[in-house]
Amino acid sequence: MTSEKSKKFTTDSGMEIREVYSEYSHQNPNPGEFPYTRGVRKDMYRGRLWTMRQYAGFSTAEESNKRYHYLLSQGTTGLSVAFDLPTQIGYDSDDKMSEGEVGKVGVAIDSLEDIETLFQGILLQDITTSMTINATASILLAMYVALAKKQGADLSKISGTIQNDILKEYAARGTYIYPVRPSMRIITDVFEWCSKNLPRWNTISISGYHIREAGSTAAQELAFTLANGKSYVLAAKEKGLDIDIFGKRLSFFFNSHNNFFEEIAKFRAARKIWAVMMKDMGATAPEAMMLRFHTQTGGSTLTAQQPENNIARVTLQAMAAILGGTQSLHTNGFDEALSLPTERAARIALRTQQIIAFESGVTATADPLGGSYFLEALTDDIEKEALEIMKSMDAMGGSVACIENGWMQAEIAKSSYAAQRAIESREKTIVGVNEFQITETSDIQLLKVDDNIRLSQIKKIEELKSKRDSELVENVLQKLQAAAMGNDNLMPPIIEAVEAYCTLGEIAGKLRTVFGEFKG
Repeated sequence: MTSEKSKKFTTDSGMEIREVYSEYSHQNPNPGEFPYTRGVRKDMYRGRLWTMRQYAGFSTAEESNKRYHYLLSQGTTGLSVAFDLPTQIGYDSDDKMSEGEVGKVGVAIDSLEDIETLFQGILLQDITTSMTINATASILLAMYVALAKKQGADLSKISGTIQNDILKEYAARGTYIYPVRPSMRIITDVFEWCSKNLPRWNTISISGYHIREAGSTAAQELAFTLANGKSYVLAAKEKGLDIDIFGKRLSFFFNSHNNFFEEIAKFRAARKIWAVMMKDMGATAPEAMMLRFHTQTGGSTLTAQQPENNIARVTLQAMAAILGGTQSLHTNGFDEALSLPTERAARIALRTQQIIAFESGVTATADPLGGSYFLEALTDDIEKEALEIMKSMDAMGGSVACIENGWMQAEIAKSSYAAQRAIESREKTIVGVNEFQITETSDIQLLKVDDNIRLSQIKKIEELKSKRDSELVENVLQKLQAAAMGNDNLMPPIIEAVEAYCTLGEIAGKLRTVFGEFKG
């Protein structure tokens, strides 16, 4: 047997943890000071709490609208929209490719009419909205802008975020449409258009969340995400955009898992690495060097066994995100290993954030764990490991090359396999799964999405097409195709198509005819 004295302790990324930490070799600058290791604002949550978002969207726009109004009535301070799979990959609900998926993992959006219903009774100028959408991000943003204009909103005051991070789709998630190079063009077109027309909009949320959900370690999540971010910055600079302008509108999206101190260290290291990288790439404006991020608690850590235990997991993960200095947070429902969250589960998840904010006392000072011998050493360790990974990626040509040659996907798969082996061998304990099991009888109410949703969406599309100006639709789609074949910014013709009530599938399909599809 291994004695307790000789047992090796590591983080989930495999970094060794010493028995005791008694010193660290440097003093970090204060919160709000470069390189922002301790936080992007000097007063952090003393001045303003993080935005409390609850990721929601299912079934129809009507049903999702009811959930948004409920969440707003319960104190959520920002909306976060989940879209169904057909919407994410550019198919209308009546497409044969959409069968069985309409409204299942998010809300079905086929046209501007659906967006109008989705935000019925909600003034876009008064709320920030995050949209988890990538391949079709430009189209959904165009719909949001079109609705804001119909509401009479001042576009300079509209704020929110589109995920718009296609590189991690190729590496980890799979909801891509077009090949890598035209996808990067669409993203930089969004950067350019928003810098002139939607100055408060975060044009991308560079996402490590799905990289981690696919099985990466914390250090890989950090390295791959920041390397992808570097690729977007270089692409934008190549297009002639000003890093001090578009850099202020870049945001990030990280995962928060159960290894408490490693997660906090990851967030702190992320800010430091990004600030130095942006400075090296020519940024001079402080806001362009600040890494601002949204966090979601770890979906892959939720268990179908003893699901009430997930409340404890989510609380631990939320606390790590907050102590790590997040700007925005979504907490998962305890039932999400079984179904989309019920209203009750969503309320408990929101209350978890509110209890931390108003009852725990952790918001009273900026970076309350700063100066901890352990945390400072762990921040340095994860920074060092992430930089080593990124150095290897640069030697291979950067993240685009590492995705195109399959290296990044292979590294994630190796880590995922090793993590699953550790669980199956009981080297790693998952409470209720491989230890502390019980005989269970499920009495948890689950959210069920009606399979007839697709029929109602098809009817809406048929009615829309019967009343819209078909000649105008044809003209704007031809203009979009011509822009795609040339070098014009794609956002104006996409907005024009949306306002003519072209469907999402028609717009994405027209771009498919020009760009083709990515074959992984």
